[in-house]
Amino acid sequence: MKIIVAPGAFKNSLRATDAADAIAHGLERSGLAADVVQLPIADGGNGTLDVMLAASPDGARRTVTVRDPIGRPVRADFGLIDGSKTAVIEMALASGLELISGAELNPMRTSTYGTGELLKHALDAGATRFIVGLGGSATVDGGSGALMALGARYFDANDRPIVQRGGSILNRVARIDTSNIDPRWQTCEIRVAVDVDNPPFGERGAATVFGPQKGATDNDIPKLEAGLKQFFIALTEATTVDVARLEGGGAAGALSAGLYGGLGAKLVSGSDLILQHIGFDAQLADADLVITGEGRMDEQTVGGKGPFGVALRARERSIPTVALVGGLAVDDSVLHDAGVDAVLPIVDKPMPLEIALLDARELLERAALRLGYMLQIGRKLRKP
Repeated sequence: MKIIVAPGAFKNSLRATDAADAIAHGLERSGLAADVVQLPIADGGNGTLDVMLAASPDGARRTVTVRDPIGRPVRADFGLIDGSKTAVIEMALASGLELISGAELNPMRTSTYGTGELLKHALDAGATRFIVGLGGSATVDGGSGALMALGARYFDANDRPIVQRGGSILNRVARIDTSNIDPRWQTCEIRVAVDVDNPPFGERGAATVFGPQKGATDNDIPKLEAGLKQFFIALTEATTVDVARLEGGGAAGALSAGLYGGLGAKLVSGSDLILQHIGFDAQLADADLVITGEGRMDEQTVGGKGPFGVALRARERSIPTVALVGGLAVDDSVLHDAGVDAVLPIVDKPMPLEIALLDARELLERAALRLGYMLQIGRKLRKP
């Protein structure tokens, strides 16, 4: 039996690589006779850099100092693969929720400036191709901070420069000057890995749908919505690129739309891009079972998250998929219809969330152990 172990990250507790290792150890402890292949996954969000580097023999990690979402210095990594020609940027490492406290959550103030600094460092390192993973952002600034870090300048209706950052400045931007953006970007290939199809604004836009996750109040949301519209009108006038109906343009507080309009980036499915990079389909060709998972499965999982991409590919080849999850917030039938044959929560007794996060590796390994036992029961039942 060949089993592909392809989990995503368990947010706030386990990296995808650690989750895959825990599952593999649990299966081994069960005594299951199987060839276990670890292929940790991501979809552009948390863990994207780790997964891409793990699958790249020549991958190198660089650490630099950039600005966090509220402007403090923070050490952040980016990766270089393909002979250092391709840079992997995980925006959450510079502009993510996990970098600030709950009291600091305020998308009127938070900015993607640090992500722009990561991009600049990677460009200066010689990269000509870029993969930018979006997810876990603390921002709703339309990528204004990132573009500012790369040289864009903003002016108000009286043609006065705007030097502040964050969502609160968006509705003041009347004109954008992109002439100071490094001309090297014009010859670079930039792929933005997204896991949602929301547009930058509107009923399904960044402010309305994702703003509350980043700390937006009921009063903030209409201000952010109006600000995004204003900012992208000015960006369209500066670049002639219209992002109003861009599918996926609402990802990471509309950073995806900002990079599309300001740098000519191409939006791609994060899970598809990463599964291709790690050679998932080739390994799937002779597999008997796929085990995936993530910290929490909900309706967003079937909207483009990594485990959904895994299950979809497995179902196309009639290979069953089992998901091990920290929490389940969607009906099993929805996931089953999407290609996940069985979902097994890993929490095996009542416990506070903080304890479950701390003990995630042990809980996941024990769940894999039980799964290994169940797989062996199936074999025993087939004996005459």
